[in-house]
Amino acid sequence: MQLELGGKTALITGASQGIGEGIAKAFADEGVNLHLTARNIDNLERIKSEIEGISDVTVMLHPLDITQSGGCAELAEQVGDVDILVNNAGAIPSGNLFDIDEAAWRQGWELKVMGYINMCRLFYAKMKSKSEGVIINNIGNGGEVFDPEYIAGTTGNASLMAFTRALGGSSLKDGIRVMGVNPGPVKTERIITMLKKRALSLLGEESRYMELVESFPMGRPAHVDEVTSLIVFLASSRAGYSTGSIYTVDGGISSRRSIG
Repeated sequence: MQLELGGKTALITGASQGIGEGIAKAFADEGVNLHLTARNIDNLERIKSEIEGISDVTVMLHPLDITQSGGCAELAEQVGDVDILVNNAGAIPSGNLFDIDEAAWRQGWELKVMGYINMCRLFYAKMKSKSEGVIINNIGNGGEVFDPEYIAGTTGNASLMAFTRALGGSSLKDGIRVMGVNPGPVKTERIITMLKKRALSLLGEESRYMELVESFPMGRPAHVDEVTSLIVFLASSRAGYSTGSIYTVDGGISSRRSIG
């Protein structure tokens, strides 16, 4: 299938590792020029080098903290116009209501929840002026699985799901498509850290975290490319009638309903 993305330009936030890195490389494989932003300049430079070594695309780096006052606006000014925005930055801390104090809760939401909203506000306006663009919010199935041990994340993700549907519900009138992707557990350093924390809480030992993986569909987390391939497809004209929707990639976890 030809996705016809060659020559387009994408901005990816949180692009220095994990799913963000995978998204960048997947778009590069399709000939998409990239603007990558994150706080970790060393990782960004590594990714730029790896992409430019195998792909004939332009990679621009924007190392900054979008939670700082004016950070999103500064990024928008540096980047200019793009065809595709992928909001991916942010890792809301895991834990229950009493594990996550107000400062940690607000910090997690500032980057992910408010970060996504602010980036959409800025780049939607740019795209509207051209009557063309795609915004994809990488959210997470925590917004569908109401886990008390991930209470700040489940609440934040559910908010972003509602925001994405609200914005994307009428965005085609402006020539823009807005969608969300909800990965479940994905094989990244972040999920390993979360699993170890949960294993300590539930099983008494971090080293037993692989016991938690046994309950996942197929006995494993998702592979990164099982998520990034969907994101790239949604950004393409092949998904041209899709907007205001959330696409879940969690092996069926959020669809499980049982009284026993």
